[in-house]
Amino acid sequence: MAGLESESTRSQQPDEPEGGAEMTAAGREPWSAKVSRRTVLRVTGATAAAAAAGSLIGATGALASTPTAARSTSRLRGQASAGTGDTITIGFVTPLTGPLAGFASGDQFIVDTINNTAAYKNGFTVGGKSYAINLVVKDSQSDPNRAGQVAQDLINSDKVDLILTTSTPETTNPVATIAEQNKVPCLSTVVPWQAWFFGRQADPANPVPFKYTTMFFFGAESFGGCFIPMWDRIPTNKVVAGQFPNDADGNAFRAYWPGAITAAGYTFVDGGAYTDGTTDFTQMISQFKQADAQIFINAPLPPDFNTFWQQAAQQGWKPKLATVAKVLLFPADTEALGDLVINVATDCWWGPFMPYVSSIDGTTSKQLADPYTAASGKQWTQSLGSTYSLFEIAQLALQAASDPHDHDDVASQLFKVNYSGIVGPLDFTTGPAPAPGAPTIPGIGIIRPVGVQWVKGQSFPYEMVVVDNSLNKDVPVSADLQPTNP
Repeated sequence: MAGLESESTRSQQPDEPEGGAEMTAAGREPWSAKVSRRTVLRVTGATAAAAAAGSLIGATGALASTPTAARSTSRLRGQASAGTGDTITIGFVTPLTGPLAGFASGDQFIVDTINNTAAYKNGFTVGGKSYAINLVVKDSQSDPNRAGQVAQDLINSDKVDLILTTSTPETTNPVATIAEQNKVPCLSTVVPWQAWFFGRQADPANPVPFKYTTMFFFGAESFGGCFIPMWDRIPTNKVVAGQFPNDADGNAFRAYWPGAITAAGYTFVDGGAYTDGTTDFTQMISQFKQADAQIFINAPLPPDFNTFWQQAAQQGWKPKLATVAKVLLFPADTEALGDLVINVATDCWWGPFMPYVSSIDGTTSKQLADPYTAASGKQWTQSLGSTYSLFEIAQLALQAASDPHDHDDVASQLFKVNYSGIVGPLDFTTGPAPAPGAPTIPGIGIIRPVGVQWVKGQSFPYEMVVVDNSLNKDVPVSADLQPTNP
């Protein structure tokens, strides 16, 4: 396996993505039926705007458009060729360092685990021929420019047959855009599908499906599918407070939530479009107290949430149920808050409680999580499962192709994925619909998350327990939903 890169590289601006596969009319997300078309279109537009502005949920904003950068990328297009010989080369781009490294904290463990499976160690048989597998890992350093550059390096220098990438639009979108331009198959995960799909369009109002790039995760509608059923089970006055900053992430969530909240019979109180890095939330907290808001939602930067949540407790605003997004996804996020994190709810897309097994070798979810804890001394993270599934799907698509070096063939196999693996069933043939009744988007698989709460732990200070499985009945509920504050 190739070592991790650390050299500095110059910035590049990807060209606009190329269109590809036709849309097909089919079903929709279960929750979307409860949300109006206008609501979904609002979040679509806001997410596209977020992509242009740049954000964690929003996409490739740091890839600033400059004539020089555009010319540099233009010269690179069409120079890469597919791999040859008896080795399949798979590139993997992930933010191992930088501010997004928490998402990738288990990725090196997964790469080592995958390399030790019989399938990857012994190689794949494709079209009756045996191929060795070479995994090349690239660190995006949490920088969109770097992510695009290493993707281009994988194509030009490593001659990859397939690129895998994970963890936020800052990483996945520039990598996928470079792959689409160069007609190299690519698979992304841990990115909201709206940000990944609309954020890479030349004209988000008239999106064109991609031909070489695919993904799996979930979108804004799944937050409603996770959170609102939990709200319904806690007696409240149905007044919901929202902490959304004046950034692309906050504006995208603000575009989605009012319509979803109204459709569910709740009232929304917007705390205002505050500036990232705010240190005094007194005015917002006073607004929530005056409205007697008893439910809380958000999408802030993690440090801002920590400041807000501590001040809210000090100033006596204690909502009956807090359901948070973008924060408290990983065990390390709980350390700064201590016991204030108890009974705060969020979404979870993978954990050792998932009743799913590896399509590579039958490893269970628990059998993946436990060795990570034993090797690292740390608690499992959600991204273990999603990163592992990248390599499951890679094996599936490559072995289904007639020639693993044929980019068109491998890409077409990605669009045909319909299987069950460590994150559960994924169907890329019938993706999500951008609005109820709209054509679905091929090449996107939807993970079904569950609702969880942080509670006092047994092996670690705080642990997740499943309290709602409205979106995924395969996962058993392990604890009763508790009010965040009595």
